[in-house]
Amino acid sequence: MSAVPTRFVLIEPSHAGNVGAVARALKVMGFDDLVLVRPRWPDVLQRPEAVDRASGATDVLARARVVATLDEALDGMGYLCATAMTPRDFGPPTAAPREHLAALAPRARSGALGGVAFLFGPERYGMANADVYRCHVCLRIPTAPAYGSLNLAAAVQLIAYEWRQALGGFEMGGRTGERRDGEVCTGEVRDGAGCNGRIRRRAPSAADAPADAPTVSAMLAHWEEALIAVGFLDPAAPKKLMPRLRQLFLRAAPTMAEIHILRGVARAMIEAARGGRR
Repeated sequence: MSAVPTRFVLIEPSHAGNVGAVARALKVMGFDDLVLVRPRWPDVLQRPEAVDRASGATDVLARARVVATLDEALDGMGYLCATAMTPRDFGPPTAAPREHLAALAPRARSGALGGVAFLFGPERYGMANADVYRCHVCLRIPTAPAYGSLNLAAAVQLIAYEWRQALGGFEMGGRTGERRDGEVCTGEVRDGAGCNGRIRRRAPSAADAPADAPTVSAMLAHWEEALIAVGFLDPAAPKKLMPRLRQLFLRAAPTMAEIHILRGVARAMIEAARGGRR
């Protein structure tokens, strides 16, 4: 449904009705990629509460996936947006959805980010710090200072709306046809061919494609092993070294080719450590 690959990830949802309401919230904004990580009920997508609350969005429920790990949920996603009421120490920067997503949309449409994923934590206590640390940004919905608690489906609806608006929105009256968040073109004209007289932007090669979130996490695990091997990181007292490195690499947005280089460096560090320091 969306020209920009967009995924909504619910981590450990506990209420089947909320899952159905989320499916409905996504469909009205033109999104349909929903993934659940370790839900309370393994059959949550088929439970009557979910189906009833989905209303006309049972197709989104039918397409949704249940996975065991966050890595599985984030496969293919390059830019991760956490959602939380409070910022985390050593975590990603906190931003209001409207301003941040408006700035993010052009990069997403160009293909420079890969897929964009929005992560939501369990209803009772929100996202764990470790999951927030994996993200590029932490979106905080502006609410009344005295009461900022949002229902899960309401939070998803707000984020989905803001992202749809950032991508161009829909015409009033539900007019069908070409969407405003369609194919990305350059401003260069070439013989009036295609894309209203503008050439289409070439897809990046596999090596130049942005690394997805699980690939970055695997590289960081490799670097952690290497830093321990060379004595730079004490596993008994790691402090905040790895969260800081994660934020560094998230800001850098490495490509697959750069990930291969970084993993080669880590491999060389480990091999040098095993051979003994000079």
